[in-house]
Amino acid sequence: MAKTLAVSPLAPTAFPELPAIAGVEFASVEAGVRYAGRKDVMLASLAPGTAMAGVFTRSATRSAAVLDCQEKIGFQSAEGAAIIVNSGNSNAFTGRNGVESVKAVTNAVAQTLSLPESRIFSSSTGVIGEPLKHERITAKLSELAGKLSSDGIEDAARAIMTTDTFPKGATATISIDGQEVRIAGIAKGSGMIAPDMATMLVYIFTDAAIDREHLQQMVSALNEKTFNCITVDSDTSTSDTLLVAATGASGVRVTDQSVGFMEALRGVMLDLAHQVVRDGEGATKFVTISVTGASSDNDAKTHGLAIANSPLVKTAIAGEDPNWGRIVMAIGKSGAPADRDTLSIWFGDTLVAEKGWVSPTYREEDGAAHMKNQEITIHVDLGLGGGTAHVWTCDLTHGYISINADYRS
Repeated sequence: MAKTLAVSPLAPTAFPELPAIAGVEFASVEAGVRYAGRKDVMLASLAPGTAMAGVFTRSATRSAAVLDCQEKIGFQSAEGAAIIVNSGNSNAFTGRNGVESVKAVTNAVAQTLSLPESRIFSSSTGVIGEPLKHERITAKLSELAGKLSSDGIEDAARAIMTTDTFPKGATATISIDGQEVRIAGIAKGSGMIAPDMATMLVYIFTDAAIDREHLQQMVSALNEKTFNCITVDSDTSTSDTLLVAATGASGVRVTDQSVGFMEALRGVMLDLAHQVVRDGEGATKFVTISVTGASSDNDAKTHGLAIANSPLVKTAIAGEDPNWGRIVMAIGKSGAPADRDTLSIWFGDTLVAEKGWVSPTYREEDGAAHMKNQEITIHVDLGLGGGTAHVWTCDLTHGYISINADYRS
């Protein structure tokens, strides 16, 4: 039985109402891969002509499912496709057994749905290093196929959860040339979050018609400013996968001139990325780190992540301590250019430090008051150039230790 964790205090009040996406159907079942008494496998069936794009972890120890998806993602096909996901076992660091499990699952899905195996994308999330009991998944495929429905996306979001305390969903609807286009996405992620490509497991669906190459370009570009700008604990997963499926069922073609689609997709991706941070294991604070005045955007991001990943910064935030010296420390160790005498730091709207020293207008009680909020903003200006970045993280509490100390028990 999976342990029941208290819902994050930063969680949304409810799962959003996601629209049905024409050309996509979902089903979820209890397969007992690791958990008992909860759904742990989801299947998404995609209409013929669906374009697929994705980004994946660059971990040197990435899972067999990730490697399989990477081989398949670059092909365009007029045939349908499917995504099969299990939680509870990541099928990572399982050697040849892992490869065989992926093949067993994708072949079985292909036969069940009468699709080519090259159009079956699989993901696994959970414990590393334990063989996947894939027969528990394949035994449920007929049941999954019989349950496929256009309104099953919320159950799918729940089925992919591990230590998540709430299911994650986001949506956008836009008008292109007077016709409606819909986007809906789900994600899982709570710990082992420091994406080096995309994040955790994320599946986004749209009824727009988009060429595969164009879709891939958009997803890769947007990923850098959304999922690759979040961190919970600085640890990059072996299973991180983001897949975006464009079914084309709306008949509305998206091109470089289609105003609004890329921004709508960015909004869905950023919403999901923020929800992952809000569900960070043990999190009580949602932290936005804004860096300006860096020598380049890349340097700004390097500084932002150095602050966001610092255990000393994160524990100070958990303790509601406005310890700005830890921000200075993180900037100094990041490796990107910085100058003590041009550096400025704000907590919220309060100027804390400037010109190599604490600001003469700063009062400790003002910094402490900001740290009591659930939403924390740290702004750093390097005073060196025009580079900017935004990074999102959470605090580090005793809850994180408790969750991860007994994760496998």
